[in-house]
Amino acid sequence: MKKIKILENIKKKNKINENNASSVVTEIDAVKETGTQNKNKIIEVQGITKIFDNVTVLDKLSLSIKKGQFVTLLGPSGCGKTTLLRIIAGFETPTEGKVFISGKDMTNVPPFKRPVNTVFQKYALFPHLNVFNNIAYGLKLQRKDVEKDGKIKKVRLSKTEIKEKVETALKLVNLEGYGFRDVTSLSGGQQQRVAIARALVLQPDVLLLDEPLGALDLKMRKEMQTELISMHNRIGITFIYVTHDQEEALTMSDVVVVINDGVIQQIGAPKKIYDEPANAFVANFIGESNLLSGTMLKDYTVEVMGSVIKCMDKGFKKNEKVDMVVRPEDIKVYLADAVDKEGNPKGQFDAEVVSTVFKGTFYQMEIQTQNYEWTVQSTKEYIPGQKVRIGIEPEGIHIMKKLRYENSFIGTIVSENVVRICDGDFEFESSETFERDEEVKVVVPFDAVELTDDENDGVIGANVTQSIYKGNYYQVQVYTDTDEDFYIDTKDEWDNDDRVGIKIDKTKIKVEKITKEDKEEE
Repeated sequence: MKKIKILENIKKKNKINENNASSVVTEIDAVKETGTQNKNKIIEVQGITKIFDNVTVLDKLSLSIKKGQFVTLLGPSGCGKTTLLRIIAGFETPTEGKVFISGKDMTNVPPFKRPVNTVFQKYALFPHLNVFNNIAYGLKLQRKDVEKDGKIKKVRLSKTEIKEKVETALKLVNLEGYGFRDVTSLSGGQQQRVAIARALVLQPDVLLLDEPLGALDLKMRKEMQTELISMHNRIGITFIYVTHDQEEALTMSDVVVVINDGVIQQIGAPKKIYDEPANAFVANFIGESNLLSGTMLKDYTVEVMGSVIKCMDKGFKKNEKVDMVVRPEDIKVYLADAVDKEGNPKGQFDAEVVSTVFKGTFYQMEIQTQNYEWTVQSTKEYIPGQKVRIGIEPEGIHIMKKLRYENSFIGTIVSENVVRICDGDFEFESSETFERDEEVKVVVPFDAVELTDDENDGVIGANVTQSIYKGNYYQVQVYTDTDEDFYIDTKDEWDNDDRVGIKIDKTKIKVEKITKEDKEEE
């Protein structure tokens, strides 16, 4: 099963458990503007915002990282993870916020004066230098303090010192004896090791890795994942790793930081991230999942697709609208006439098998119930067209708070019954009277928005950023050209990065007088 495969790959020698992961979240909440550091913290970013061309790439992001951790920044392309890494490295300056390394404010300190080093996806090796000289390059620029005649002078490292350090670095990356080799004659994996050795030889406190395995083939990528884990265990310094590969993040990390739209969605140990996603985005992005909307009737009881089923979750408001995730391997499949000891039908939903694909250690099936097509993984094969029932045990269900219940904006009245939001003018119906140029709160339900294939057919243009299947509809998120986002419930499936137009049903737009609380939230 995929879950078992992923969890078996999770780093065995994991230095933190789920309690430690929870403490990381607490640290973020407890960040102080003074920059006061816990002795175990090595990296602390406080309220980082980064804006490029009026687009917010990072939005008031705060994060603390402990010494010796292997932390992975995980998220889709464009989510802001590489920008955050570059800000820590010093290659980018935040629009707002501060960066502390080992308790010192490094926000405006240049990269070469920070105790970090970066390994890039394209390695950036010097093709005219051999392996030894590539690794030694930074050492030749270094200076050390030497006392002479009662004075401290800065002197270059000796050839012997450089040789010893390079040989140690080569040993760390299992490339002993490769110093004389031309870097262009090495395989991709070997070049990657040279790039890592060049970074490690300068003995940084933190090693930053920006999708370093992206250029490798699958086999070499797997080998380098294992090598990086081993290397981290041997060296013991802090690794901060950027990837969009979910399995890679779960396999290698002590802590996974899931980022989307420049905001941290969840932080935790790999198993906790997989088993207990914080919201629909994390559940959809990490592994395969079945996502549905439901209503939490009371503790341990949720209503979904008209059925009341038991779960292990509590602490929600009575009748609160929630999202429910069920992993494919947590669904049991029964023959349609199967009964339990009391003679009751097994499972909760009547269903029919739509398709079956053998995946090596399990069968992956699409199974249709009345309102939802479930993805199911089972060691037993069922044939397309076969009538079955599916069942979910309470421990196989995870309930999550919804990211948002409605779209809300601060708009401006343009004329009678016309309001401007996201640089577009939308008609609305209201018995209330508003003044021209008055700021108002505009609420747009998910089902009030219509997406058009041609942006010119809509009032404003936008790009699709995610589409989540929820049974008889898709929940789509789009970003407008004014850096605002809409959530839309629609029967149509849209692909990421689709360019669309936005229309809004004027009968469903709610325009209200703005309050002080509305302005503060905005």
